[in-house]
Amino acid sequence: MLQIIIPALEKYDEIKEEFIATKEQSLTLEHSLVSISKWESKWCKPFLGKNERTVEETIDYIRCMTITQNVPKDVYNNITTDNINSIGKYIDSPMTATWFRKERGLTSNEIITSEIIYNWMIIYTIPFECQKWHLNRLLTLIRVCDKKNAPNKKMSNSEIMANNTKLNNERRERYNSKG
Repeated sequence: MLQIIIPALEKYDEIKEEFIATKEQSLTLEHSLVSISKWESKWCKPFLGKNERTVEETIDYIRCMTITQNVPKDVYNNITTDNINSIGKYIDSPMTATWFRKERGLTSNEIITSEIIYNWMIIYTIPFECQKWHLNRLLTLIRVCDKKNAPNKKMSNSEIMANNTKLNNERRERYNSKG
């Protein structure tokens, strides 16, 4: 969870010709599968991916991340650049001590949506309570499940021959045999 403070501001409303003061607002945010599902259901496009989001879409995702109850809509108009930066750092944070080596050639062009992630949760019998975890932590768990459940890699013919040669040499040494 991330806690941000949206500062109090005083703005001038040119239509009403008056000053409007807003109060400081504390928001608790959670970057989770639930947040992404809400956002994707509104915008009907994948959240994860290479496409840039508009300012409106970004602010709306912050709304979807908000756990704090009864937040006035106009509060989101006062989000500062510092708030956006800290939210970005929070979203990019791994939120786990697990790490993976860089693997070459494993880039995928598959579009990942919240439904795909829910599918992975079902496949690996990950409890639905985990949908409220930080998304990066959930994706790491899914990746760990995928690695642990992957079938053993088949050896090539040259690897099989090298392994057999090694085993034969070890047996010859152990039994003092010539062949």
